[in-house]
Amino acid sequence: MAVYTEVPDEDLAAFLKAYDIGEAVSFKGIAEGVENTNYLLVTTKARFILTLYEKRVSRDDLPFFLGLLEHLAARGVTCPQPVAARDGALLSELCGRPAALVTFLDGVSVRRPTPRQCAELGRALADLHEAGKGFDLKRPNALSVDGWRRLAESARGRSDAVAPGLDALIEAELAALAPTFEDLALPSGVIHADLFPNNVFFLGDRLSGLIDFYFACDDAFAYDVAICLNAWCFETTGEFNVTKGRALLDAYHAARPLSEAEIAALPALARGAALRFMLTRLVDWLDTPPGALVKKLDPLEYLKKLRFHQQAAGLGDYGWRP
Repeated sequence: MAVYTEVPDEDLAAFLKAYDIGEAVSFKGIAEGVENTNYLLVTTKARFILTLYEKRVSRDDLPFFLGLLEHLAARGVTCPQPVAARDGALLSELCGRPAALVTFLDGVSVRRPTPRQCAELGRALADLHEAGKGFDLKRPNALSVDGWRRLAESARGRSDAVAPGLDALIEAELAALAPTFEDLALPSGVIHADLFPNNVFFLGDRLSGLIDFYFACDDAFAYDVAICLNAWCFETTGEFNVTKGRALLDAYHAARPLSEAEIAALPALARGAALRFMLTRLVDWLDTPPGALVKKLDPLEYLKKLRFHQQAAGLGDYGWRP
């Protein structure tokens, strides 16, 4: 989440006239994340998140995202629900941007997940993958190999200013990983694709909700697991925490058993996931406009993770026990 577009009071008031949600009591920008403009809206009836869609989010993809939230919630996944205007529309426009309201979820995100919270996440991820079955709309992963190549091209010639030799490393990783990702033949369906700790809410150690589905797409379920291994199981000092990895993998496997092919592919998928997030962070680091109310994320965090994956001999290095 972030704030790129300021919403004047008069524009907000005009926008809210189309909804039956009461009058605005408070309206505050949310600075976390890097993709869309988000505000916490409190009205006389309830709390909501107002999102203005920016940057990599295409308007054509919004029916997929909003429909997916409805589909998952109907199947027991706790996630935000789109709020319809009086005319039934889920999508509107505000300040020249596509905009939508969704319900507010209680809970807090954690900065340093515990093994127990990693297990909660593993179960919830497996449940999400199962619940996504039967969703009719499809969306290819725009940030798979072809997307990585476009990001690398965007950063080429500037990457070495962030870390010496980064341009060459990116090219080498693309060459090494592309064949694996272009030939994936693993169980697939709807994945979240961005399930970082800041997109998961807890009440104590109990997971209370999943948010921010704006990278959701159709891809290999194991790739979603690989993203979570990167996001949840490394310490702030850069070391992989095997106890957390085992908790996440065991809980996921108990709810949705991993196939032998998925187990074999996961180290390469984790390496590709590290490259993907290093590239998106790198481009955002280089291109975020001055003055944007947004916290830029360090691409070098994912360079360190990538180095770990390069050395991994198998899923046992992530805590997996057959």
